Amino acid sequence: MFFVTCFNIVGLIFNVAVTTAHPNILLIIVDDLRTTLGCYGDANAYTPNIDALAEDGIVFTEAFAQQALCAPSRNSFLTSRRPDTLRLYDFYSYWRDAVGNYTTLPEHLKNNGYTTMSIGKVFHPGISSNRSDDSPYSWTEKPFHPYTDRYKNAPICRMVPQSKAATNLLQLTQKYTSDVSHLQICPVRVSAMPNKTLPDLETLREARRFINKHKKNVNPFFLAVGFQKPHIPLKYPDHYLKYHPIRKFKMPERYKWPDNVNNVAYNPWTDLRWRKDVAKLKLKFPWERIPVFPVPIAYAFHCISSFIVPWQLSLFSEKFAKQIIQSYYAAVSYIDNMIGKLIHQLHVSMIRENTIVILTSDHGWALGEHAVWSKYSNFDVAVHVPLIISIPTYIQRRHNKFMRSNALHSKKHCRVTDAIVELVDIFPTIADLAGVPIPICQVINNTNDHLKNILIQNKVPNPCSEGITLLPLIKSTLQCQSIPWKKAAFSQYPRPEIQPMLHPNSDKPRLKEINIMGYTLKTSDYRYTAWIPFAHTTCKPDWDVIIAEELYDHKTDRAEDFNIAALPEMLKTKKYLRVLLKNGWRNALPRY
Repeated sequence: MFFVTCFNIVGLIFNVAVTTAHPNILLIIVDDLRTTLGCYGDANAYTPNIDALAEDGIVFTEAFAQQALCAPSRNSFLTSRRPDTLRLYDFYSYWRDAVGNYTTLPEHLKNNGYTTMSIGKVFHPGISSNRSDDSPYSWTEKPFHPYTDRYKNAPICRMVPQSKAATNLLQLTQKYTSDVSHLQICPVRVSAMPNKTLPDLETLREARRFINKHKKNVNPFFLAVGFQKPHIPLKYPDHYLKYHPIRKFKMPERYKWPDNVNNVAYNPWTDLRWRKDVAKLKLKFPWERIPVFPVPIAYAFHCISSFIVPWQLSLFSEKFAKQIIQSYYAAVSYIDNMIGKLIHQLHVSMIRENTIVILTSDHGWALGEHAVWSKYSNFDVAVHVPLIISIPTYIQRRHNKFMRSNALHSKKHCRVTDAIVELVDIFPTIADLAGVPIPICQVINNTNDHLKNILIQNKVPNPCSEGITLLPLIKSTLQCQSIPWKKAAFSQYPRPEIQPMLHPNSDKPRLKEINIMGYTLKTSDYRYTAWIPFAHTTCKPDWDVIIAEELYDHKTDRAEDFNIAALPEMLKTKKYLRVLLKNGWRNALPRY
Protein backbone atom coordinates (compact mmCIF):
# COMPACT_ATOMS: atom_id res chain seq x y z
CA MET A 1 0.00 0.00 0.00
CA PHE A 2 1.24 3.46 -0.83
CA PHE A 3 1.07 6.23 1.72
CA VAL A 4 1.17 9.79 0.47
CA THR A 5 2.58 12.75 2.28
CA CYS A 6 3.33 16.28 1.27
CA PHE A 7 6.89 17.36 0.74
CA ASN A 8 8.64 18.37 3.90
CA ILE A 9 7.82 22.02 4.47
CA VAL A 10 11.54 22.67 4.52
CA GLY A 11 11.45 21.98 0.79
CA LEU A 12 9.38 25.13 0.33
CA ILE A 13 11.39 27.47 2.50
CA PHE A 14 14.89 25.99 2.46
CA ASN A 15 17.85 28.29 2.54
CA VAL A 16 18.60 29.24 -1.06
CA ALA A 17 22.25 29.77 -0.10
CA VAL A 18 22.80 26.02 0.20
CA THR A 19 21.25 25.32 -3.20
CA THR A 20 23.86 24.98 -5.91
CA ALA A 21 23.19 25.53 -9.58
CA HIS A 22 23.14 21.77 -10.00
CA PRO A 23 21.73 19.37 -7.41
CA ASN A 24 23.64 16.64 -5.66
CA ILE A 25 22.75 13.14 -6.81
CA LEU A 26 22.65 10.00 -4.68
CA LEU A 27 22.25 6.78 -6.66
CA ILE A 28 21.53 3.74 -4.47
CA ILE A 29 21.95 0.33 -6.13
CA VAL A 30 20.75 -2.70 -4.16
CA ASP A 31 22.12 -6.00 -5.45
CA ASP A 32 19.55 -8.63 -6.53
CA LEU A 33 16.59 -6.65 -5.17
CA ARG A 34 13.20 -7.58 -6.56
CA THR A 35 10.05 -5.59 -5.77
CA THR A 36 9.72 -7.14 -2.28
CA LEU A 37 8.97 -3.74 -0.79
CA GLY A 38 6.04 -2.34 1.11
CA CYS A 39 5.71 0.52 -1.35
CA TYR A 40 5.28 -2.05 -4.13
CA GLY A 41 2.43 -3.71 -2.30
CA ASP A 42 4.28 -6.66 -0.74
CA ALA A 43 2.52 -7.42 2.54
CA ASN A 44 5.43 -9.59 3.77
CA ALA A 45 7.98 -6.81 3.40
CA TYR A 46 9.27 -4.71 6.26
CA THR A 47 10.87 -1.72 4.52
CA PRO A 48 9.77 1.45 6.32
CA ASN A 49 12.67 3.58 5.10
CA ILE A 50 12.36 2.72 1.43
CA ASP A 51 8.60 3.19 1.76
CA ALA A 52 9.23 6.66 3.21
CA LEU A 53 11.48 7.46 0.26
CA ALA A 54 8.68 6.32 -2.05
CA GLU A 55 6.25 8.67 -0.31
CA ASP A 56 8.65 11.49 -1.12
CA GLY A 57 9.30 10.43 -4.71
CA ILE A 58 8.00 8.95 -7.91
CA VAL A 59 7.50 5.18 -7.95
CA PHE A 60 7.88 3.39 -11.27
CA THR A 61 5.99 0.13 -10.89
CA GLU A 62 7.03 -1.23 -14.30
CA ALA A 63 10.81 -0.82 -14.47
CA PHE A 64 13.00 -3.47 -16.09
CA ALA A 65 16.65 -4.46 -16.29
CA GLN A 66 18.19 -5.29 -19.65
CA GLN A 67 19.81 -8.54 -18.45
CA ALA A 68 19.43 -10.45 -15.18
CA LEU A 69 23.14 -10.70 -14.41
CA CYS A 70 25.23 -8.26 -12.37
CA ALA A 71 28.02 -7.11 -14.70
CA PRO A 72 26.00 -6.84 -17.93
CA SER A 73 23.17 -5.01 -16.19
CA ARG A 74 25.38 -2.53 -14.33
CA ASN A 75 27.53 -1.75 -17.36
CA SER A 76 24.33 -1.35 -19.38
CA PHE A 77 22.60 1.22 -17.21
CA LEU A 78 25.80 3.07 -16.23
CA THR A 79 26.60 3.59 -19.94
CA SER A 80 22.95 3.61 -21.12
CA ARG A 81 23.89 0.97 -23.68
CA ARG A 82 22.18 -2.36 -24.10
CA PRO A 83 23.97 -5.72 -23.80
CA ASP A 84 24.03 -6.27 -27.57
CA THR A 85 25.78 -2.91 -27.99
CA LEU A 86 28.33 -3.58 -25.27
CA ARG A 87 28.62 -7.24 -26.33
CA LEU A 88 28.86 -8.08 -22.66
CA TYR A 89 26.69 -10.97 -21.51
CA ASP A 90 29.12 -12.34 -18.93
CA PHE A 91 31.88 -10.96 -16.67
CA TYR A 92 34.85 -11.18 -19.00
CA SER A 93 35.17 -8.10 -21.20
CA TYR A 94 35.61 -4.37 -20.68
CA TRP A 95 33.58 -2.25 -23.05
CA ARG A 96 36.29 0.37 -23.66
CA ASP A 97 38.55 -2.37 -25.00
CA ALA A 98 35.92 -4.59 -26.61
CA VAL A 99 33.51 -2.28 -28.45
CA GLY A 100 34.01 1.43 -27.87
CA ASN A 101 34.99 4.21 -25.51
CA TYR A 102 31.44 4.79 -24.32
CA THR A 103 30.96 7.51 -21.73
CA THR A 104 29.47 6.48 -18.39
CA LEU A 105 26.94 8.38 -16.28
CA PRO A 106 29.49 9.33 -13.59
CA GLU A 107 32.06 10.22 -16.25
CA HIS A 108 29.62 12.55 -17.97
CA LEU A 109 28.76 14.26 -14.69
CA LYS A 110 32.44 14.46 -13.76
CA ASN A 111 33.16 16.17 -17.08
CA ASN A 112 30.44 18.70 -16.22
CA GLY A 113 31.76 19.79 -12.84
CA TYR A 114 30.55 17.06 -10.50
CA THR A 115 32.63 15.37 -7.83
CA THR A 116 31.95 11.68 -8.41
CA MET A 117 32.43 8.84 -5.95
CA SER A 118 31.71 5.08 -5.92
CA ILE A 119 31.18 3.34 -2.59
CA GLY A 120 30.48 -0.39 -2.38
CA LYS A 121 29.35 -2.44 -5.37
CA VAL A 122 28.52 -0.03 -8.20
CA PHE A 123 30.27 -1.44 -11.24
CA HIS A 124 30.76 -5.19 -10.93
CA PRO A 125 34.34 -5.71 -9.75
CA GLY A 126 36.78 -7.51 -12.03
CA ILE A 127 37.46 -7.62 -15.76
CA SER A 128 34.12 -6.05 -16.75
CA SER A 129 35.14 -2.76 -15.10
CA ASN A 130 38.87 -3.07 -15.91
CA ARG A 131 39.56 -4.21 -12.32
CA SER A 132 39.34 -0.54 -11.36
CA ASP A 133 35.62 0.30 -11.25
CA ASP A 134 36.30 2.19 -14.49
CA SER A 135 38.81 4.49 -12.83
CA PRO A 136 40.03 7.06 -13.54
CA TYR A 137 37.40 7.74 -16.21
CA SER A 138 34.30 7.66 -14.02
CA TRP A 139 35.43 8.79 -10.59
CA THR A 140 36.97 11.89 -9.07
CA GLU A 141 38.06 9.96 -5.99
CA LYS A 142 39.29 6.39 -5.65
CA PRO A 143 36.34 3.97 -5.36
CA PHE A 144 35.78 2.45 -1.95
CA HIS A 145 35.32 -1.26 -1.33
CA PRO A 146 34.71 -2.65 2.17
CA TYR A 147 37.71 -4.31 3.78
CA THR A 148 35.49 -7.11 5.07
CA ASP A 149 34.51 -8.19 1.54
CA ARG A 150 37.24 -10.80 1.95
CA TYR A 151 35.21 -12.44 4.71
CA LYS A 152 31.91 -12.70 2.90
CA ASN A 153 32.08 -16.52 3.04
CA ALA A 154 33.67 -16.70 6.48
CA PRO A 155 32.45 -19.77 8.44
CA ILE A 156 30.51 -17.84 11.06
CA CYS A 157 26.77 -18.29 10.67
CA ARG A 158 24.35 -18.19 13.57
CA MET A 159 21.59 -20.70 12.99
CA VAL A 160 18.48 -19.14 14.48
CA PRO A 161 15.71 -21.60 15.50
CA GLN A 162 12.27 -20.94 14.05
CA SER A 163 10.45 -24.00 15.38
CA LYS A 164 11.25 -27.53 16.49
CA ALA A 165 11.20 -28.79 12.91
CA ALA A 166 13.26 -25.86 11.66
CA THR A 167 15.73 -26.28 14.51
CA ASN A 168 16.17 -29.94 13.69
CA LEU A 169 16.75 -29.14 10.02
CA LEU A 170 19.32 -26.43 10.74
CA GLN A 171 21.15 -28.61 13.24
CA LEU A 172 21.00 -31.51 10.85
CA THR A 173 22.34 -29.48 7.96
CA GLN A 174 25.07 -28.02 10.15
CA LYS A 175 26.00 -31.46 11.53
CA TYR A 176 26.09 -33.04 8.10
CA THR A 177 28.23 -30.21 6.75
CA SER A 178 31.97 -30.27 7.48
CA ASP A 179 31.92 -26.55 8.20
CA VAL A 180 29.47 -23.69 7.91
CA SER A 181 31.27 -21.63 5.27
CA HIS A 182 29.64 -21.08 1.90
CA LEU A 183 26.13 -21.35 3.32
CA GLN A 184 23.10 -19.94 1.55
CA ILE A 185 21.34 -18.99 4.80
CA CYS A 186 23.63 -17.16 7.21
CA PRO A 187 22.16 -14.88 9.91
CA VAL A 188 24.97 -13.58 12.11
CA ARG A 189 25.81 -11.64 15.25
CA VAL A 190 27.73 -8.60 14.05
CA SER A 191 29.84 -8.58 17.22
CA ALA A 192 31.18 -12.01 16.22
CA MET A 193 32.14 -10.93 12.70
CA PRO A 194 35.69 -10.05 11.63
CA ASN A 195 36.32 -6.43 12.64
CA LYS A 196 32.86 -6.58 14.29
CA THR A 197 31.20 -5.36 11.11
CA LEU A 198 29.81 -6.43 7.72
CA PRO A 199 30.57 -5.08 4.22
CA ASP A 200 27.32 -3.12 3.89
CA LEU A 201 27.85 -1.53 7.29
CA GLU A 202 31.27 -0.39 6.09
CA THR A 203 29.69 0.96 2.90
CA LEU A 204 27.16 2.94 4.93
CA ARG A 205 29.84 4.39 7.19
CA GLU A 206 31.96 5.52 4.24
CA ALA A 207 28.96 7.00 2.41
CA ARG A 208 27.95 9.01 5.48
CA ARG A 209 31.53 10.22 5.84
CA PHE A 210 31.57 11.33 2.19
CA ILE A 211 28.28 13.23 2.53
CA ASN A 212 29.46 15.00 5.66
CA LYS A 213 32.77 15.90 4.02
CA HIS A 214 31.20 17.32 0.86
CA LYS A 215 28.11 18.99 2.32
CA LYS A 216 29.55 22.49 1.87
CA ASN A 217 31.35 21.96 -1.42
CA VAL A 218 30.81 24.50 -4.17
CA ASN A 219 30.71 21.71 -6.75
CA PRO A 220 27.80 19.27 -6.53
CA PHE A 221 28.48 15.58 -6.02
CA PHE A 222 27.34 12.37 -7.62
CA LEU A 223 27.54 9.60 -5.04
CA ALA A 224 26.84 6.02 -6.13
CA VAL A 225 26.32 3.63 -3.23
CA GLY A 226 26.08 -0.10 -3.88
CA PHE A 227 24.73 -2.38 -1.16
CA GLN A 228 25.51 -6.08 -1.57
CA LYS A 229 22.58 -7.74 0.16
CA PRO A 230 20.24 -9.46 -0.54
CA HIS A 231 22.80 -11.07 -2.89
CA ILE A 232 23.78 -14.51 -1.64
CA PRO A 233 25.13 -15.64 0.73
CA LEU A 234 22.25 -14.30 2.80
CA LYS A 235 24.48 -13.04 5.58
CA TYR A 236 22.80 -10.34 7.68
CA PRO A 237 22.39 -9.38 11.36
CA ASP A 238 20.18 -12.04 12.92
CA HIS A 239 17.88 -9.61 14.72
CA TYR A 240 16.17 -8.76 11.41
CA LEU A 241 14.53 -12.17 11.56
CA LYS A 242 12.16 -10.79 14.19
CA TYR A 243 10.31 -8.91 11.45
CA HIS A 244 9.85 -12.07 9.42
CA PRO A 245 8.49 -15.08 11.33
CA ILE A 246 8.60 -18.10 9.08
CA ARG A 247 4.89 -18.77 9.50
CA LYS A 248 3.99 -15.80 7.31
CA PHE A 249 5.75 -17.18 4.23
CA LYS A 250 4.24 -19.55 1.69
CA MET A 251 5.72 -21.29 -1.29
CA PRO A 252 4.55 -20.01 -4.70
CA GLU A 253 1.14 -21.34 -5.67
CA ARG A 254 2.59 -23.27 -8.61
CA TYR A 255 5.93 -24.46 -7.31
CA LYS A 256 6.85 -26.40 -10.43
CA TRP A 257 8.26 -25.91 -13.91
CA PRO A 258 5.42 -25.18 -16.36
CA ASP A 259 4.62 -28.07 -18.70
CA ASN A 260 4.54 -26.05 -21.90
CA VAL A 261 7.70 -23.95 -21.47
CA ASN A 262 10.80 -25.06 -23.36
CA ASN A 263 13.72 -26.19 -21.23
CA VAL A 264 15.92 -23.45 -22.70
CA ALA A 265 14.10 -20.94 -20.48
CA TYR A 266 15.06 -22.82 -17.29
CA ASN A 267 17.95 -21.65 -15.13
CA PRO A 268 19.20 -24.45 -12.82
CA TRP A 269 20.26 -22.04 -10.01
CA THR A 270 23.81 -23.37 -9.91
CA ASP A 271 24.94 -20.61 -7.58
CA LEU A 272 22.73 -22.08 -4.84
CA ARG A 273 23.51 -25.72 -5.53
CA TRP A 274 27.17 -25.49 -4.54
CA ARG A 275 26.36 -23.78 -1.23
CA LYS A 276 26.91 -26.44 1.40
CA ASP A 277 23.54 -26.24 3.09
CA VAL A 278 21.85 -26.72 -0.30
CA ALA A 279 24.40 -29.21 -1.63
CA LYS A 280 23.82 -31.56 1.28
CA LEU A 281 20.21 -31.95 0.22
CA LYS A 282 21.61 -34.07 -2.64
CA LEU A 283 19.18 -32.68 -5.21
CA LYS A 284 19.34 -34.29 -8.62
CA PHE A 285 20.49 -31.82 -11.28
CA PRO A 286 18.79 -29.95 -12.85
CA TRP A 287 15.09 -30.50 -12.13
CA GLU A 288 14.65 -31.67 -8.57
CA ARG A 289 12.97 -29.09 -6.39
CA ILE A 290 14.19 -28.21 -2.92
CA PRO A 291 10.98 -29.36 -1.16
CA VAL A 292 10.91 -32.83 -2.79
CA PHE A 293 13.99 -34.98 -2.61
CA PRO A 294 15.03 -38.58 -1.88
CA VAL A 295 16.50 -38.63 1.60
CA PRO A 296 20.16 -39.76 1.70
CA ILE A 297 20.96 -42.58 4.11
CA ALA A 298 23.08 -40.24 6.21
CA TYR A 299 20.13 -37.89 6.61
CA ALA A 300 17.81 -40.75 7.48
CA PHE A 301 20.22 -41.93 10.17
CA HIS A 302 20.41 -38.48 11.70
CA CYS A 303 16.63 -38.19 11.58
CA ILE A 304 16.19 -41.44 13.46
CA SER A 305 18.78 -40.48 16.04
CA SER A 306 17.06 -37.11 16.46
CA PHE A 307 13.63 -38.72 16.90
CA ILE A 308 12.38 -37.22 13.66
CA VAL A 309 9.59 -39.29 12.19
CA PRO A 310 9.58 -40.02 8.43
CA TRP A 311 6.52 -37.89 7.62
CA GLN A 312 8.49 -34.83 8.74
CA LEU A 313 11.20 -35.22 6.10
CA SER A 314 9.31 -33.38 3.35
CA LEU A 315 8.36 -30.76 5.95
CA PHE A 316 12.04 -30.16 6.69
CA SER A 317 12.90 -29.56 3.04
CA GLU A 318 9.92 -27.26 2.56
CA LYS A 319 10.95 -25.42 5.72
CA PHE A 320 14.40 -24.97 4.24
CA ALA A 321 12.95 -23.47 1.06
CA LYS A 322 10.85 -21.13 3.15
CA GLN A 323 13.92 -20.18 5.17
CA ILE A 324 15.61 -19.04 1.96
CA ILE A 325 12.61 -16.79 1.33
CA GLN A 326 12.58 -15.66 4.95
CA SER A 327 16.29 -14.80 4.91
CA TYR A 328 15.91 -12.92 1.63
CA TYR A 329 13.24 -10.70 3.19
CA ALA A 330 15.31 -10.27 6.36
CA ALA A 331 18.33 -9.21 4.28
CA VAL A 332 16.14 -6.67 2.47
CA SER A 333 15.03 -5.27 5.84
CA TYR A 334 18.69 -5.00 6.83
CA ILE A 335 19.46 -2.94 3.72
CA ASP A 336 16.33 -0.86 4.28
CA ASN A 337 17.80 0.15 7.64
CA MET A 338 21.05 1.15 5.92
CA ILE A 339 19.16 3.27 3.41
CA GLY A 340 17.23 5.01 6.18
CA LYS A 341 20.48 5.99 7.89
CA LEU A 342 21.94 7.17 4.60
CA ILE A 343 18.95 9.43 3.88
CA HIS A 344 19.09 10.66 7.47
CA GLN A 345 22.68 11.75 6.87
CA LEU A 346 21.47 13.99 4.05
CA HIS A 347 19.07 15.64 6.48
CA VAL A 348 21.69 16.00 9.21
CA SER A 349 24.06 17.56 6.70
CA MET A 350 21.25 19.94 5.62
CA ILE A 351 21.50 18.99 1.94
CA ARG A 352 18.48 16.70 1.52
CA GLU A 353 16.54 19.46 -0.20
CA ASN A 354 19.29 19.81 -2.78
CA THR A 355 19.82 16.12 -3.45
CA ILE A 356 18.10 13.91 -6.00
CA VAL A 357 17.85 10.34 -4.69
CA ILE A 358 17.44 7.38 -7.04
CA LEU A 359 16.98 3.85 -5.73
CA THR A 360 17.05 0.78 -7.94
CA SER A 361 18.53 -2.68 -8.42
CA ASP A 362 20.60 -4.40 -11.10
CA HIS A 363 17.90 -7.10 -11.55
CA GLY A 364 15.40 -9.18 -9.62
CA TRP A 365 15.67 -12.63 -8.02
CA ALA A 366 13.37 -15.67 -8.13
CA LEU A 367 12.12 -17.04 -4.82
CA GLY A 368 10.81 -20.40 -5.95
CA GLU A 369 8.59 -19.23 -8.80
CA HIS A 370 8.54 -21.99 -11.46
CA ALA A 371 10.59 -24.06 -8.92
CA VAL A 372 13.49 -21.74 -9.80
CA TRP A 373 15.76 -19.64 -7.60
CA SER A 374 18.15 -16.76 -8.26
CA LYS A 375 18.30 -14.66 -11.46
CA TYR A 376 19.70 -15.84 -14.85
CA SER A 377 16.42 -15.84 -16.79
CA ASN A 378 13.95 -13.74 -18.75
CA PHE A 379 11.05 -14.28 -16.37
CA ASP A 380 9.43 -11.22 -14.84
CA VAL A 381 10.79 -11.99 -11.36
CA ALA A 382 14.32 -11.80 -12.78
CA VAL A 383 14.10 -8.58 -14.82
CA HIS A 384 11.44 -6.59 -12.94
CA VAL A 385 13.12 -4.11 -10.58
CA PRO A 386 12.16 -1.31 -8.22
CA LEU A 387 12.84 2.25 -9.34
CA ILE A 388 12.16 5.23 -7.09
CA ILE A 389 13.22 8.79 -7.88
CA SER A 390 12.91 11.46 -5.20
CA ILE A 391 13.28 14.97 -6.58
CA PRO A 392 13.59 18.14 -4.51
CA THR A 393 10.59 20.44 -4.81
CA TYR A 394 12.51 23.37 -6.27
CA ILE A 395 13.77 21.22 -9.15
CA GLN A 396 10.22 20.11 -9.93
CA ARG A 397 9.10 23.74 -10.07
CA ARG A 398 12.12 24.72 -12.15
CA HIS A 399 11.15 22.14 -14.77
CA ASN A 400 7.50 23.09 -14.71
CA LYS A 401 7.02 26.68 -13.62
CA PHE A 402 3.28 26.47 -14.28
CA MET A 403 2.74 23.65 -11.78
CA ARG A 404 1.03 24.72 -8.57
CA SER A 405 3.35 23.74 -5.75
CA ASN A 406 0.46 22.85 -3.44
CA ALA A 407 -0.80 20.29 -5.96
CA LEU A 408 2.48 18.45 -6.42
CA HIS A 409 1.65 15.58 -4.11
CA SER A 410 -2.03 15.86 -3.38
CA LYS A 411 -3.12 12.45 -4.69
CA LYS A 412 -1.79 8.93 -4.35
CA HIS A 413 -1.94 8.12 -8.03
CA CYS A 414 0.01 11.29 -8.80
CA ARG A 415 3.08 9.71 -7.22
CA VAL A 416 3.00 6.37 -9.02
CA THR A 417 3.26 5.47 -12.69
CA ASP A 418 2.82 2.12 -14.40
CA ALA A 419 4.38 3.35 -17.64
CA ILE A 420 7.05 1.01 -19.03
CA VAL A 421 10.58 2.19 -18.19
CA GLU A 422 14.04 0.63 -18.38
CA LEU A 423 17.27 0.91 -16.43
CA VAL A 424 18.99 2.39 -19.52
CA ASP A 425 16.74 5.41 -18.92
CA ILE A 426 18.53 6.31 -15.69
CA PHE A 427 21.55 7.98 -17.36
CA PRO A 428 19.61 10.47 -19.55
CA THR A 429 17.10 11.10 -16.76
CA ILE A 430 19.74 12.04 -14.20
CA ALA A 431 21.53 14.23 -16.74
CA ASP A 432 18.25 15.98 -17.55
CA LEU A 433 17.29 16.51 -13.91
CA ALA A 434 20.77 17.73 -13.07
CA GLY A 435 20.67 20.33 -15.81
CA VAL A 436 23.58 18.66 -17.61
CA PRO A 437 23.21 18.28 -21.39
CA ILE A 438 22.57 14.74 -22.58
CA PRO A 439 25.59 13.93 -24.76
CA ILE A 440 25.03 13.86 -28.50
CA CYS A 441 26.96 11.42 -30.71
CA GLN A 442 27.77 11.47 -34.36
CA VAL A 443 25.91 9.02 -36.55
CA ILE A 444 28.30 6.08 -36.54
CA ASN A 445 28.69 2.97 -38.61
CA ASN A 446 26.92 0.61 -36.25
CA THR A 447 23.71 2.63 -36.56
CA ASN A 448 21.33 0.80 -38.88
CA ASP A 449 21.00 2.31 -42.35
CA HIS A 450 17.32 3.27 -42.07
CA LEU A 451 17.84 5.12 -38.79
CA LYS A 452 21.04 6.72 -40.08
CA ASN A 453 19.22 8.16 -43.09
CA ILE A 454 16.42 9.56 -40.92
CA LEU A 455 18.90 11.22 -38.55
CA ILE A 456 20.96 12.73 -41.37
CA GLN A 457 18.06 13.90 -43.54
CA ASN A 458 16.15 15.49 -40.67
CA LYS A 459 19.23 16.70 -38.80
CA VAL A 460 17.94 14.92 -35.71
CA PRO A 461 20.42 14.74 -32.80
CA ASN A 462 21.64 11.23 -31.99
CA PRO A 463 21.87 10.97 -28.19
CA CYS A 464 24.74 8.92 -26.78
CA SER A 465 22.16 6.80 -25.01
CA GLU A 466 19.94 3.83 -25.67
CA GLY A 467 17.45 5.01 -23.11
CA ILE A 468 15.35 8.15 -22.87
CA THR A 469 14.89 10.80 -20.22
CA LEU A 470 11.97 10.11 -17.90
CA LEU A 471 11.44 13.79 -17.16
CA PRO A 472 8.34 14.18 -19.39
CA LEU A 473 6.83 11.13 -17.70
CA ILE A 474 7.68 12.47 -14.24
CA LYS A 475 6.13 15.84 -15.01
CA SER A 476 2.93 14.32 -16.38
CA THR A 477 2.68 11.94 -13.40
CA LEU A 478 3.00 14.77 -10.89
CA GLN A 479 0.23 16.61 -12.73
CA CYS A 480 -2.03 13.53 -12.65
CA GLN A 481 -1.87 13.29 -16.41
CA SER A 482 -0.86 10.51 -18.77
CA ILE A 483 1.19 10.74 -21.93
CA PRO A 484 2.07 8.19 -24.61
CA TRP A 485 5.16 6.27 -23.51
CA LYS A 486 7.27 3.28 -24.47
CA LYS A 487 5.43 0.37 -26.03
CA ALA A 488 7.71 -2.15 -24.36
CA ALA A 489 10.80 -2.85 -22.27
CA PHE A 490 13.48 -5.09 -23.77
CA SER A 491 15.65 -7.63 -21.95
CA GLN A 492 17.68 -10.69 -22.92
CA TYR A 493 19.51 -13.71 -21.57
CA PRO A 494 21.99 -16.12 -23.21
CA ARG A 495 22.19 -19.91 -23.11
CA PRO A 496 24.84 -22.36 -24.32
CA GLU A 497 22.33 -25.10 -25.30
CA ILE A 498 18.63 -25.90 -25.05
CA GLN A 499 19.00 -28.29 -22.13
CA PRO A 500 20.19 -27.01 -18.72
CA MET A 501 23.88 -27.73 -18.22
CA LEU A 502 26.65 -27.47 -15.65
CA HIS A 503 29.53 -27.37 -18.16
CA PRO A 504 29.19 -24.95 -19.78
CA ASN A 505 27.06 -23.30 -17.14
CA SER A 506 23.55 -22.55 -18.42
CA ASP A 507 23.21 -19.77 -15.86
CA LYS A 508 26.45 -17.97 -16.68
CA PRO A 509 27.82 -18.95 -20.09
CA ARG A 510 30.91 -17.16 -21.34
CA LEU A 511 30.63 -15.32 -24.64
CA LYS A 512 32.37 -18.09 -26.59
CA GLU A 513 29.85 -20.61 -25.21
CA ILE A 514 26.70 -18.69 -26.16
CA ASN A 515 24.72 -20.33 -28.96
CA ILE A 516 21.20 -19.18 -28.09
CA MET A 517 19.86 -15.79 -27.05
CA GLY A 518 16.53 -15.31 -25.40
CA TYR A 519 15.04 -11.91 -26.25
CA THR A 520 12.03 -10.76 -24.26
CA LEU A 521 9.76 -7.73 -24.17
CA LYS A 522 7.23 -6.52 -21.65
CA THR A 523 4.25 -4.47 -22.74
CA SER A 524 1.45 -3.20 -20.54
CA ASP A 525 -0.45 -6.46 -21.05
CA TYR A 526 1.97 -9.17 -22.15
CA ARG A 527 5.42 -10.66 -21.89
CA TYR A 528 6.69 -12.27 -25.09
CA THR A 529 9.99 -14.16 -25.30
CA ALA A 530 11.72 -15.69 -28.32
CA TRP A 531 14.73 -18.00 -28.06
CA ILE A 532 16.79 -17.85 -31.24
CA PRO A 533 20.19 -18.99 -32.55
CA PHE A 534 23.00 -16.57 -31.74
CA ALA A 535 26.47 -16.27 -33.28
CA HIS A 536 28.87 -15.44 -30.47
CA THR A 537 31.61 -14.43 -32.92
CA THR A 538 29.52 -11.61 -34.39
CA CYS A 539 26.97 -11.19 -31.59
CA LYS A 540 24.18 -11.44 -34.14
CA PRO A 541 20.90 -13.32 -33.72
CA ASP A 542 19.25 -15.36 -36.48
CA TRP A 543 15.65 -14.20 -36.50
CA ASP A 544 14.76 -16.66 -39.27
CA VAL A 545 14.80 -19.50 -36.74
CA ILE A 546 12.66 -19.54 -33.60
CA ILE A 547 13.76 -22.27 -31.17
CA ALA A 548 11.02 -21.58 -28.65
CA GLU A 549 8.44 -18.94 -27.77
CA GLU A 550 6.72 -17.85 -24.59
CA LEU A 551 3.70 -15.60 -24.20
CA TYR A 552 2.16 -14.61 -20.89
CA ASP A 553 -0.98 -12.56 -20.38
CA HIS A 554 -0.14 -10.23 -17.50
CA LYS A 555 -3.75 -9.15 -17.17
CA THR A 556 -4.54 -12.57 -15.66
CA ASP A 557 -1.13 -14.21 -15.14
CA ARG A 558 1.54 -11.86 -13.80
CA ALA A 559 3.24 -14.89 -12.22
CA GLU A 560 3.85 -16.21 -15.76
CA ASP A 561 2.67 -19.71 -14.92
CA PHE A 562 0.79 -20.34 -18.18
CA ASN A 563 2.54 -20.06 -21.53
CA ILE A 564 -0.17 -19.32 -24.09
CA ALA A 565 2.09 -18.94 -27.13
CA ALA A 566 0.68 -22.05 -28.78
CA LEU A 567 -2.99 -21.07 -28.46
CA PRO A 568 -4.57 -20.40 -31.89
CA GLU A 569 -6.49 -17.41 -30.57
CA MET A 570 -3.18 -15.76 -29.55
CA LEU A 571 -1.59 -16.04 -33.01
CA LYS A 572 -2.31 -12.44 -34.03
CA THR A 573 -1.02 -11.03 -30.75
CA LYS A 574 2.06 -13.23 -30.88
CA LYS A 575 2.91 -12.15 -34.43
CA TYR A 576 2.57 -8.48 -33.48
CA LEU A 577 4.82 -8.89 -30.44
CA ARG A 578 7.37 -10.92 -32.41
CA VAL A 579 7.70 -8.11 -34.96
CA LEU A 580 7.94 -5.53 -32.16
CA LEU A 581 10.69 -7.58 -30.49
CA LYS A 582 12.63 -8.09 -33.72
CA ASN A 583 12.41 -4.42 -34.68
CA GLY A 584 13.97 -3.50 -31.36
CA TRP A 585 13.80 -0.79 -28.76
CA ARG A 586 14.04 2.22 -31.08
CA ASN A 587 10.71 1.33 -32.68
CA ALA A 588 9.02 1.14 -29.29
CA LEU A 589 9.87 4.70 -28.23
CA PRO A 590 7.14 7.29 -27.66
CA ARG A 591 6.36 9.71 -30.47
CA TYR A 592 6.25 13.35 -29.45
